[in-house]
Amino acid sequence: MWLSPEEVLLANALWVTERANPFFVLQRRKGHGRGGGLTGLLVGTLDVVLDSSARVAPYRILHQTQDSQVYWNIACGTSRKEITGHWEWLELNLLQTLSVFENEEDVTTFVKGKVQGILAEENKNKEAKEDEDSGKFKEAELKMRKLFGMPEVEKLVNYYSCSYWKGRVPRQGWIYLSVNHLCFYSFLLGKEVKLVIRWVDVTQLEKNATLLFPECIKVSTRDREHYLSMFLNINETFKLMEQLANIAMRQLLDNEGFSEDKCLPKLKKSLKNVSMLKRDLDARAKSERYRSMFQLPKDERLDGHTECTLWTPFNKMHIMGQMFVSNNYICFASKEEDVCNLIIPLREVTIVEKADSSSVLPSPLSISTKNKMTFLFANLKDRDFLVQRISDFLQRTPSRRRSIKEELQNSKCTENEGVLEQRKVSSPSPSTPSPGVILDNTEAAPTTTHALMTIFRKEPSEELSPKMAKEKMKEESWNIHFFEFGRGVCMYRTSKTRDLVLKGMPESLRGELWLLFSGALNEMVTHPGYYLELVQESMGKYNLATEEIERDLHRSMPEHPAFQNEMGIAALRRVLTAYAFRNPNIGYCQAMNIVTSVLLLYCNEEEAFWLLTALCERMLPDYYNTRVVGALVDQGVFEDLTREHLPLLYEWMQELGVISTISLSWFLTLFLSVMPFESAVVVVDCFFYEGIKVIFQVSLAVLEANMEKLLNCSDEGEAMTILGRYLDNVCNKQCTSQPIPHLHALLTSGDDLPQQIDIFELIKSSYEKFGSIRADVIEQMRFKQRLKVIQTLEDTAKRSVVRAILTETAFSIEELEELYLLFKAKHLMSCYWGGSSSAAERHDLSQPYLEQYRIDSEQFKELFVVLSPWTCGPHSQVLAGRMFRLLDQNRDSLISFKEFVTGLSGMYHGDLVEKLKLLYRLHLPPALWPEEEPALEAAQYFTEDPLADVSHGAAAGAEVTGQQVQGGTGNGNIKQNKDEKTGSQDYKYHLRLWAREKEDPKDNVKELTKMNQEQFIEMCKTLYNMFSEDPAEGELYHAIATVATLLLQIGEVGKQFSSPVSRRANDTGDHKGLGIQGKEGVSGLEEATVEVAQTKLKADCESDVLSDTLKVQMERMELAGCVATKREASAALLLTDEEVRDDTSMSSYSMVSSGSLLCEDISEDTVLVGCEQGAAVQGRPSAIDVDWSISFEQILASVLTEPALVGFFEKRVDVGPKIAKCKSQRAMEQQVSSSSDQELSPTSS
Repeated sequence: MWLSPEEVLLANALWVTERANPFFVLQRRKGHGRGGGLTGLLVGTLDVVLDSSARVAPYRILHQTQDSQVYWNIACGTSRKEITGHWEWLELNLLQTLSVFENEEDVTTFVKGKVQGILAEENKNKEAKEDEDSGKFKEAELKMRKLFGMPEVEKLVNYYSCSYWKGRVPRQGWIYLSVNHLCFYSFLLGKEVKLVIRWVDVTQLEKNATLLFPECIKVSTRDREHYLSMFLNINETFKLMEQLANIAMRQLLDNEGFSEDKCLPKLKKSLKNVSMLKRDLDARAKSERYRSMFQLPKDERLDGHTECTLWTPFNKMHIMGQMFVSNNYICFASKEEDVCNLIIPLREVTIVEKADSSSVLPSPLSISTKNKMTFLFANLKDRDFLVQRISDFLQRTPSRRRSIKEELQNSKCTENEGVLEQRKVSSPSPSTPSPGVILDNTEAAPTTTHALMTIFRKEPSEELSPKMAKEKMKEESWNIHFFEFGRGVCMYRTSKTRDLVLKGMPESLRGELWLLFSGALNEMVTHPGYYLELVQESMGKYNLATEEIERDLHRSMPEHPAFQNEMGIAALRRVLTAYAFRNPNIGYCQAMNIVTSVLLLYCNEEEAFWLLTALCERMLPDYYNTRVVGALVDQGVFEDLTREHLPLLYEWMQELGVISTISLSWFLTLFLSVMPFESAVVVVDCFFYEGIKVIFQVSLAVLEANMEKLLNCSDEGEAMTILGRYLDNVCNKQCTSQPIPHLHALLTSGDDLPQQIDIFELIKSSYEKFGSIRADVIEQMRFKQRLKVIQTLEDTAKRSVVRAILTETAFSIEELEELYLLFKAKHLMSCYWGGSSSAAERHDLSQPYLEQYRIDSEQFKELFVVLSPWTCGPHSQVLAGRMFRLLDQNRDSLISFKEFVTGLSGMYHGDLVEKLKLLYRLHLPPALWPEEEPALEAAQYFTEDPLADVSHGAAAGAEVTGQQVQGGTGNGNIKQNKDEKTGSQDYKYHLRLWAREKEDPKDNVKELTKMNQEQFIEMCKTLYNMFSEDPAEGELYHAIATVATLLLQIGEVGKQFSSPVSRRANDTGDHKGLGIQGKEGVSGLEEATVEVAQTKLKADCESDVLSDTLKVQMERMELAGCVATKREASAALLLTDEEVRDDTSMSSYSMVSSGSLLCEDISEDTVLVGCEQGAAVQGRPSAIDVDWSISFEQILASVLTEPALVGFFEKRVDVGPKIAKCKSQRAMEQQVSSSSDQELSPTSS
């Protein structure tokens, strides 16, 4: 790469000059390449240990004039090829021009200007990214790609100096963290260490310190553990590793790969050693913490934050904290936790102005909102810039948005009805057809606008009961709080707010407060009419999710009167179905119905929908997918918290296996399914305010309250009963409505009534004993458990796939597991390194495990070439393409693991008949020339003799492509009785076996079509290539020559029977030597047997001469085919057939029509394998002899006459060495460019 000219004082220190001319010098770094001796070893070691490994490229070009002692570095390169290109450009374009100058200073000025001009031209179209990445970082990225064979699409995020512990010896080197890989390189005194780990293979990532490994990072995979230490900034490195591993787990979980953010704000100055990707990941991490802190929508991105003070009118103080600004919100968080938090949506802002500064109030900023609230910030460091950013965001915010207005119910309502908040849609409301239900203007999608609790509430008999009085006091306390701290999104949230939440929300305000504290209100206000559109879209449509919803509708709180009639059931159906259409990746999951039914009791349908969205997508991530990954992750976190806070109980419950059983139902339904309804909603109140930490606290408090009883349990059932009784007796003594019967009441016996537990006391106890649990600690624990859970699920999926396919193949369990890992690795490589189809198409999570991972033809070829027992040399690529087309039964250009293993099993474990059958199918459409199938069929139709015999002519003509070839291979008779195969290789036995299989309709659904002459010669060529690497090569060539002769003769006999009119017109006596007269009625297996017996003697006499001649001719034609292939590539002809590109296949040859293939018949224009002259002209023969055909029975009968062929196909091959070879090859090697370094000859001029 060209460099901005830099002055170099010592040109020859640690460098070797390889080329020189009067103005330029090309140098190579000592220790790079061949030789170098001890000096080279020392320099190489220094380059790795010191920072120069990322800064110094192994080649460079210097500019110097004769009388000057100063050199200028103008170019560098990571390979000889790159640096040679720059050198040749200089010699061609500058050398003659520079010789004209008389002043050496002018020469240097001209060279520097020219190089800078080249750099400006190169960077013209790369300003979006290249301006941000420093030259030093780009050199490190190039070094990584060269060291580890990475393609250009693999982006380096950052690199660090560290030590890798190999045994007890640390190897100092550099760790490269890319988007998909962790790589380490070390070179010490001639010893090289390379390590490449894919992030998707990481099972554990933790930072610890031991006596042996001081402050190290442990990276665990399924195979082994790796220790890295001696980081300059271990915390930064570990956080980046966590992010990259998290991205990889997300890719495994839901196909959500990494996509670079192109909208990052540009920095004022470029940061050294920081790439755009590193900035992107840092920004994502900050935005995620910001959204979690203030419960903001998922698409909100933090723009920046600054320290400031906020004037709080409720206590007349200036509170220190930080202001956060994003594209739609301004937020404030105090330094001391729970002192004050504030959220100001920009849609509510009316005025942003700079107030006058003073010594008491420096750099103040005033922000006013629509609800007449004014917020005063001060001590802002860069107030002008902040105001400009806020103004920019305000301009992008729509000036008017439809919003949901909050109105108090008319104060003249009777006391029996209580105080009710009605949140009405801003559009005019139509008339109400029934009490409590309002229909939208469109009759197709009725939407309730009242909470179900207000319609089906059972009022207590006493009007002024103590409970009602306490409920009134709660309402009044919240109204006072609203007056003092504000109401709505812009409310000051303080410790008093949390205290009110812990005391319980009044039922009349519960829906409003849930929306406010969960952040669902923000999403609902910014998406007016969205829910109604989803309801209308989903009406009348049915899929798997709607079927599951219908099944669970009547199981959702059946004890509550609101869901004992069609009104409540219909509302629940609409909300669940609308969400299933909004998020098809989740669709519907059990437990969603229970949570949604409770939401509908206190909110209208639209509010319940947005609360459900907040739960599923933000507050309980990954809980409600098909594998409930989020709940399993939090279950693991709960176990860790139990071990930390209740260690004695943890050990005992681990033996009983109780924690994993109880916690899943507690977390999925937020205790709604295990506690009485009136008590569980209080837990939900705290959950919407505090988040998941409340659920962990309450769970720990429940275990701690029952510790003594649980320690005395003898089994899991007893422990479950104790906990069930305890939770069933958690009561809400302040509830004003009638208690709802609870399903767990059956656990309580009538004689022994347990003591009731007040829910508020339980929550208070949980905060007192376990309130130290922090949200950021929970997120850290979640990451650790997410790695473990997802990798465990992947292992479970692997075992499920192996069990499902084990009975259909003869591979062992270990072999199938290894093959599955190789197949999955190839699929994942396609996801992040590109391919012919998207990752979503390849990984369909809705499919069974057998069908989820799929690969395309190119990836299949790479696996086939390494794993196939049929090694065909260069022809393996062609054979792999045919096998792929044969296995791809649904024609979607992708094959699943089941199809992949089915094809391999047929080659490895099939008997002779099955292997020949597979080989036969590989040379028939659709495996052979699929793109020309219609043309071939048409040619055969129009050239067929109309008077030909129907049964034979159709088999030789249209039947070749008209029938669909059976795709499954290797599934029948895989495990044969060994005693049957230990006898002599008697071909009569195999003929009887084939006849029995032919009679069995289960094993042979469709009869194999006949093969024409062109396809037969393709098959012969495949066999020739297949034998080229076998130890018994000569014997196999002799055998295949004999079989080819027999089959050509048999084809001629069939040609005479199938088209007698054509034979009489064209027969010129070329078939006199055959010795068989045309007899009608001789066909099929009997015909093959007669022909074999009559021609065996003659074939034996001719085979010696024929085998040598055929071998020489095939070798000659194979060489010619290779030459033709190279000429095709150089001419860049537009050839689409991959078989023509590979080895010219059957490019052009004279059709062999003689009865026997003798030596004198093979001339220069008669080619069996390929021909150089015709290869560049066409990929198919110009004329097809449609009368010549051969059947599978005839091929089988002929092969059975040769013991060498029978032995070859009966020979068992072990797949183990092939798997080991495939594993040893790094996946990256398939992606490396074919360009290699060009050697430079040390010349001087």
